[in-house]
Amino acid sequence: MNSLATRPTAPFNQLWDLAVKVYDELLGMDWRWQSVDGAMTKGPLGGEKTGENPTSRGKLGTKRSLQTDASGIPVGLAVGEENVHDTRLLQETIEDCVDRAATKASAWENLCLDKAYDSNAVRKHIESVYGYTSHIRSRGEEERELDRAPGERPRRWVVERTHGWLNHFRAILIRWDKKIHNHVAGLHLAFAYFIYSRLGVFG
Repeated sequence: MNSLATRPTAPFNQLWDLAVKVYDELLGMDWRWQSVDGAMTKGPLGGEKTGENPTSRGKLGTKRSLQTDASGIPVGLAVGEENVHDTRLLQETIEDCVDRAATKASAWENLCLDKAYDSNAVRKHIESVYGYTSHIRSRGEEERELDRAPGERPRRWVVERTHGWLNHFRAILIRWDKKIHNHVAGLHLAFAYFIYSRLGVFG
């Protein structure tokens, strides 16, 4: 497993793994259209993997990079300083997903990214190294994604919806943990809860 699954977080990472496995057995993971996007979290106490946000008067924070399947189920995670560009967390995010899925992506698996990832180098990397078919919105195409045909399912937006759901957890909306392992463990626990709630376990 990757660096996030070191000993302090391993039990919670395994809980997330189990939730993904149960969901796949009961409802089936939808790997056809996967998405990756980053979100920033305030971290006023500082600590490991926090950095200054240049757009918010240098306030401290953390960035999480999340990968989901087509229905928004979280399958990959990377965490870095708030001022780290999304592309620098992309490889770690995908590798975390590949570890969890225990298989390399196939050409029929599509990976959707927003304009922050718009570069030929990123396209080449995710296609040649990981086997995805890439779908990266350019700045001009970004607005046109809102004009979907009636009945057409959202694709990249599901990861943003999952980020929004995670922000309902107060410990995730604002990071109070100075140690990165504690913060990541909380994310893993929230992912497992999210997946089981989608299965109706919590009523």
